[in-house]
Amino acid sequence: MKRAVAIEYDADMSAPFVVAKERGTLALRLIDIAKDHGIEIVQDDALTESLFIVDAGNPIPDTIFEAVAALLAYVYRTRSIQ
Repeated sequence: MKRAVAIEYDADMSAPFVVAKERGTLALRLIDIAKDHGIEIVQDDALTESLFIVDAGNPIPDTIFEAVAALLAYVYRTRSIQ
């Protein structure tokens, strides 16, 4: 079953937060909404599974902070290229 997790981070935050997570048809809708708003979509099934255990509104756990930091660095690099 397809899963999607949305995270938010800016320099004023102490850590990235999970802002939404869905599965199945709603996951596809979440992805469509993100695309409609120009939000970067990155497919990483293992990271998605790790993030899926985090309740929306909560910061990401320390155990996956490094993986999320690498993902955010990738997104920022690709934005600066465009």
